[in-house]
Amino acid sequence: MRRFELTDEQFRRLAPLLPGKEGDTGFTARDNRLFLDAVLWIARTGAPWRDLPKRFGNWNTNHKRFYRWARKGTWKRVFAELQDPDLEWLLLDSTVVRAHQHAAGAEGSSAQAEALGRSRGGFSTKIHVVVDALGNPVRILLSPGQAADITYASTLIDGLNADIVIGDRGYDGDALLKKIKEAGAAAAIPPKANRINQREYDKHVYKVRNLVERFINQLKQLRRVATRYEKTAASFLGMVHMAAAMILMK
Repeated sequence: MRRFELTDEQFRRLAPLLPGKEGDTGFTARDNRLFLDAVLWIARTGAPWRDLPKRFGNWNTNHKRFYRWARKGTWKRVFAELQDPDLEWLLLDSTVVRAHQHAAGAEGSSAQAEALGRSRGGFSTKIHVVVDALGNPVRILLSPGQAADITYASTLIDGLNADIVIGDRGYDGDALLKKIKEAGAAAAIPPKANRINQREYDKHVYKVRNLVERFINQLKQLRRVATRYEKTAASFLGMVHMAAAMILMK
């Protein structure tokens, strides 16, 4: 097995979840493993698709197939099917990813629609994540880089019945706190300094927030996630979901 490629155990878990497997309608994709290895090589090295080694086959064929799977939500579905979340806690956070100049200019679409914007770090995309009590990813969303964390928090936790929701001060908002309470959960979210009434929160539980920070750190070990090169939000989110799926299989 070469560096950056799937182990036999990882592919054994992934194979039943992939399109084109034995029994599916249409062409049987006998090269699913080779294709996944190609995507992993791109994700981990951060190289352009044109530089894909010839042992993986035609670079353009692999690129188009990756985009097709991203557009159809295949990467998201595989990520979801690998999950077995422990919902005692839900931990929220986000990270800004610098967008390379090649990420601009998706045909027939705006930067806003492709989750691109301007933040303090420049041209960027923000990845919003929620992880469970074990630090495993549960849900991932994209936004333009300048978007406020709290704007996407409600969507991140919607339908997830946890005991405690944990986040930093960026998630201190009355509407979100109300939603958490109505769901029967407690909020371990520090109040902002400008709150007139400084409410209490569980400082001991809040210390586990490092679980979501550690997940983000793992996510950014893949260079194609740490820097955005994909022009479309669908493609970049597909890359992020693929990376998260690999983390779930560790």
